Amino acid sequence: MIPFNKPAVTGNEVKYIQQAIESNVLCGDGPFTKRCEQWFVDKLLTKKALLTPSCTHALELAALLIDIRPGDEVIMPSYTFVSTANAFVLHGAKIVFVDIRPDTMNIDETLIEDAITEKTKAIVPVHYAGVACEMDTIMSIASKHNLYVIEDAAQGMMSTYRGKFLGTIGHIGTFSFHETKNYTSGGEGGVLLLNEEKFIEQAEVHREKGTNRSKFFRGMVDKYSWVEKGSSMLPSEIQAAYLWSQLENASKINKKRLSDWASYDNYFNSLKTKLPIETPKCPEECVHNGHMYYLKFESLDIRTKFIQKMKLAGVLTPFHYVPLHSAPAGKRFGRFNGKDTYTTSHSECLVRLPMFYSLTDQEHSTICGTASKIIKEILCD
Repeated sequence: MIPFNKPAVTGNEVKYIQQAIESNVLCGDGPFTKRCEQWFVDKLLTKKALLTPSCTHALELAALLIDIRPGDEVIMPSYTFVSTANAFVLHGAKIVFVDIRPDTMNIDETLIEDAITEKTKAIVPVHYAGVACEMDTIMSIASKHNLYVIEDAAQGMMSTYRGKFLGTIGHIGTFSFHETKNYTSGGEGGVLLLNEEKFIEQAEVHREKGTNRSKFFRGMVDKYSWVEKGSSMLPSEIQAAYLWSQLENASKINKKRLSDWASYDNYFNSLKTKLPIETPKCPEECVHNGHMYYLKFESLDIRTKFIQKMKLAGVLTPFHYVPLHSAPAGKRFGRFNGKDTYTTSHSECLVRLPMFYSLTDQEHSTICGTASKIIKEILCD
């Protein structure tokens, strides 16, 4: 069986985890955490990076930083993971869903302004499959209406938009290091990127259970105390040690995934003239990171048959998000602004192919050949 995903392993993970254990600093903000955070500052040119136990925590921390309160509205696509919405719903926000673009599966930037009301507090673009949203337009709209932009770049590490790394364009950015992402910190993990100085001190307080503990360790106060609302949002040093091995090899991982993505694209684009399939698109102003390769079929029925037959042939090819606005909680905590032209119809046709760092040439060839054969079989049924 060829799985959909295998977490990346680069070689030094166990060594660094052992070093973390021997350091007797396991509860977070130790040497490996600091090393990782500085990597993001130096590599991505953000003001401050704070590791979190997950991208969900990073989004929740972002909601605290922009002071989301009951009655506020937050605009985002419905085609995203539940954490994108949950982070703001937890603080009483109403989610306003906007339709997606069929080419990138990202939020349609031309529909955002119509969704803005006097209650709108933020826009949350989700960079699907590591391909950037149209950030110039989104930032212009946010500036015009005095709104925050929180980039959900969970899938977008190492991707760029007009030469800028995703996560560093909005006011705040978030990445995921879940085991399905290009880089992992041992199963779960995330990071919060702060692109404005004004958020740094408050972020440290919220992340440290609402205390000024960070100031205490810097010698700025003689004791620390509870000063603000907050939560426990520090990852362990075990997570940071695993992640450090990945960051040391970030370029190598990125190059391998881009190579595999390009091989998929060359193969399936050559079939598009013969078979009714759609392949991913990346606007010329964007550079993606090879996070995901997907196919879109003409109907839900074809996709369902494809997934079933691929599994029987030994290849796992899952679909992705069920639109949040159609979920029970989505109906309770949000509303869809405008017409759902593409969100549901395109989400029902999309299927993802296996993509992981250790994917072999033989596995890649098997996936392509099997997929081509099965698509032809389905069309002849």
